[in-house]
Amino acid sequence: MPVDILVGLQWGDEGKGKIVDVLAPQYDVVARFQGGPNAGHTLEFEGTKHVLHQIPSGIFHEHITNIIGNGVVLDPIVFRTEVEKLTARGIDAGRNLFISKKAQLILPSHKSLDRISEEALGTSKIGSTQKGIGPAYQDKIGRSGLRVGDILLPDFKERYQATVAKHQKIASFYQKSLEIEELEEQFFSAVEFLRSFTLVDSEYMINQAIKDGKKILAEGAQGSLLDIDFGTYPFVTSSNTLVAGACTGLGIAPRHIGEVYGIFKAYCTRVGSGPFPTELHDEVGEKIRQAGREFGSTTGRPRRCGWIDLPSLKYAIMLNGVTQLNMMKADVLDDFDEIKVCTHYQLPDGTLTDQLPHDLDKAELTPVYVSMKGWDQELRNFESYGALPKEVLEYVAYLEKELEVSVNIISVGPDRKSTLVK
Repeated sequence: MPVDILVGLQWGDEGKGKIVDVLAPQYDVVARFQGGPNAGHTLEFEGTKHVLHQIPSGIFHEHITNIIGNGVVLDPIVFRTEVEKLTARGIDAGRNLFISKKAQLILPSHKSLDRISEEALGTSKIGSTQKGIGPAYQDKIGRSGLRVGDILLPDFKERYQATVAKHQKIASFYQKSLEIEELEEQFFSAVEFLRSFTLVDSEYMINQAIKDGKKILAEGAQGSLLDIDFGTYPFVTSSNTLVAGACTGLGIAPRHIGEVYGIFKAYCTRVGSGPFPTELHDEVGEKIRQAGREFGSTTGRPRRCGWIDLPSLKYAIMLNGVTQLNMMKADVLDDFDEIKVCTHYQLPDGTLTDQLPHDLDKAELTPVYVSMKGWDQELRNFESYGALPKEVLEYVAYLEKELEVSVNIISVGPDRKSTLVK
């Protein structure tokens, strides 16, 4: 049975968590393959909002096996808080959650280094969430990180102290100290909590599930345009957010990939620094932000907002091999008479292009738009895809023609039921 993969096609916050939750009942396994607690998947059903940071979005379904894969960087403190919130809502995460022993640990000193290095950048800040993600991945690539499986070793504390000593040397370079004493107490308590969960060699587990014919959904965290290799570098995350990251982040061979669900908003948002060609700095951008409640589910930071960007969407679709599209938050555009779509970028010499330059952060691009008629009515009351206003269907048909992939789901509200399937 092939592994289906769900990825975001913009700068994150596309609504991946909701779509995983909608699709989950048809799967036996949901596995998270990259990222850490800098991701926030918001799910809303039965009038209650749930935010997940590290735990796969299939956790609300008892029949689903949920796997935190080796490509994830795990913060034990955040993990414990997340589990406690689930427990308070009657969800026993321990019953169907499995954690890769090869997943990297985020230490208190990683968070401190994240803050110190971001502050040192001054006006050139990356826009890090300062959750320790980057430093944890740096240690992984530098072959000096601690992994979840290490907490089972008798000398774990000595390994931890050696790693922190190395981090202190780095902090000293900035003439700073780590100041992690208070966090360390929480960390070791959270590590004890983590030991009570089922830690596995998840690559064997997921490949056995493939062999057994189980239906598997791999879940990404950040958006494609934040990929460390192909995103808007250096304003990116520290992992591979594309479909390829599911192979290395879970230990599955490329030949096992099946459907690739590409998630995008009916407009565009971005959190933190970095290029954003269609960003709106006017009352239209603010109107989108307020209508879409565009504030980070992890940080609470206001998101930058703008019109949909087809060159970047085509790029992400190409890199991921997307087989079907899901358009989220169409209802946010309910009150617009006119909706704009960026079709190309104009370069300083007047040339038009629909390709992303490698130096997008420095390129002087002017977005070229086409205008479409808005639907100017509330979509939340619509219960079927085909019954949507003709302006919505025309907007979708235009996107399908340009992107050459079918839009199979349209979301018209945050609740599970506000998800219309073609």
